[in-house]
Amino acid sequence: MDYQHWLAMAASRFIDSESPKRDAEILLGFITGRSRSFILAFGETLLTAEQLALLTPLVHRRQQGEPIAYLIGQREFWSLPLTLSATTLIPRPDTECLVEQALSHLPRAACSILDLGSGSGAIALALASERPDCTVIGVDINADAVALACHNATKLALNNLSFIQGNWFAPLDQRFMLIVSNPPYIDANDPHLAKGDVRYEPPQALIAEANGMADLITIVQQAPYYIAASGWLLVEHGWKQAKQVQALFCKTGFNSVVTHKDYAGHDRITLGQWNLSQ
Repeated sequence: MDYQHWLAMAASRFIDSESPKRDAEILLGFITGRSRSFILAFGETLLTAEQLALLTPLVHRRQQGEPIAYLIGQREFWSLPLTLSATTLIPRPDTECLVEQALSHLPRAACSILDLGSGSGAIALALASERPDCTVIGVDINADAVALACHNATKLALNNLSFIQGNWFAPLDQRFMLIVSNPPYIDANDPHLAKGDVRYEPPQALIAEANGMADLITIVQQAPYYIAASGWLLVEHGWKQAKQVQALFCKTGFNSVVTHKDYAGHDRITLGQWNLSQ
């Protein structure tokens, strides 16, 4: 079978995918090692028996709904090619909004940055790549996630960051000019948990108690003990949680509290500053 006919066959089976043709192209490129432009330009190229044997189980797994990022073990975030596994969340494009806001609130001078619940390391790696003068620390409770983030840092040759295992702030004893986090914030009864990619993602990285607010509450309430004077705290949250998160920031004592929208126009990122007098 040649590339063109295999792509048509695979795409026809991905009926529940939002991008069946692109999914097929990614899988074919992953197994053949060919670029998308080559695959499309030379559709008459024949697949080897070995390649077909490798592609068959991938097609089946994608048919079942398993995310492409887990099938090929990688995902691009902030133009960085990240290695992924099913032990961590798949980085979403909207989380790049969190990176954008973090970068815009960093001082010009070198400083320390903390990423809580770092997972694959996506946010910490993005910040470290943009600010090589800063020191970035990522914390995650999952040892496998920490190992994966360290692998990504080594692969990307980023030497200004480190990842440690721990429960939020527990392993830390210093203050940071900027603290950023994309914690679990989905309620356990949210019907979206039964749809799409999240069915395959680790529940502990998605779900939080107290209607999805438990981890956000922990982070915001404990942040003053770890944030430097005039430092900023930024968190990602559910699009219906903005008012609750803003109230939490204000009650804790943060100032200049504001919520920013994601690329879809939903309230997604709330931030606040810890003043010198506090």
